[in-house]
Amino acid sequence: MRADVSSYEATSAMFDEVEAELGPVDMLVANAGMASFQDDTEMPIELWHRIHAVNLHGTFHCVWRAKDGMRERGYGNIVCITSVNALAPSRIRTDRLIAYGSSKAAVTGFARSCAVAFGPEIRVNCIAPGLIDTDMTKDMPDETRARIVSQTPARRTGAPEDVAALTHFLLSDEASFITGQTYVTSGGGVTLP
Repeated sequence: MRADVSSYEATSAMFDEVEAELGPVDMLVANAGMASFQDDTEMPIELWHRIHAVNLHGTFHCVWRAKDGMRERGYGNIVCITSVNALAPSRIRTDRLIAYGSSKAAVTGFARSCAVAFGPEIRVNCIAPGLIDTDMTKDMPDETRARIVSQTPARRTGAPEDVAALTHFLLSDEASFITGQTYVTSGGGVTLP
């Protein structure tokens, strides 16, 4: 089931469809995202708005649509996918990720606020991946990819399974005392204090 999460109406309709077929949404992973590798001198204003509409507003729309049902049932887990660019500007061409990094930083702040507001029924956490091999990163220039890998202690890019394993943990009861946190999966490329 798919929707353009930048539209609340489309997102809500998708949730209606999911709930009709599968039942209530008790666990949500808000992971829609887009980036642009244009530098700041080339990026049109419309692209800034589109990146924020998908990354920030899309996360908000999904969380806002899910939270009331979770509260009514007294249980819910939300994981928002942010980015290491939300925590530290990219060391590789920062000027190319201004819109992306700022939208993901806003998601991180939004999730922290939601964790406080929605507790104790709903837990909300973030995962901030580094360079992960996905459709979004497949067109990255080889030179840029190699430079990032060389500055990553794990000396490799991440796989979707690396993020999925952490997501699974945060959604599980094993993480029942964890909320309002951001976990980094970057092979050591970015670390938190």
